[in-house]
Amino acid sequence: MNGFETYQNTAVTTQSRGRLIVLLYEGAIKFMKLAVNELEAGNYEAKGRYINRACDIINELNAVLNMEAGGEVSSNLRKLYGFMLNRLGQANIKRDPQMIREVITLMDELNQSWKTVAT
Repeated sequence: MNGFETYQNTAVTTQSRGRLIVLLYEGAIKFMKLAVNELEAGNYEAKGRYINRACDIINELNAVLNMEAGGEVSSNLRKLYGFMLNRLGQANIKRDPQMIREVITLMDELNQSWKTVAT
């Protein structure tokens, strides 16, 4: 492992859980914005790759929800993540950038809340 990889690994493994969630949200938002750019440029293959990467992150966020400890909040997040995944799937099929933007808006709102909690 080179120095940069070591730094990245240490940076991720030493973050608080809240900060890691913020980083995941930021990654998903980044990939969705890239998907919109590629879609508008007519590069459908790249658009699909970026949507898939955003979906992978959302699936991970969904998978780590603690349904017992989180109660209603976790239940609502699970429903919201399901909605986002469905919306991104439809956006990918229909090539609709507005649907992706809707998910970006939702994800950004969640991210702002997590930033408040995590910092």
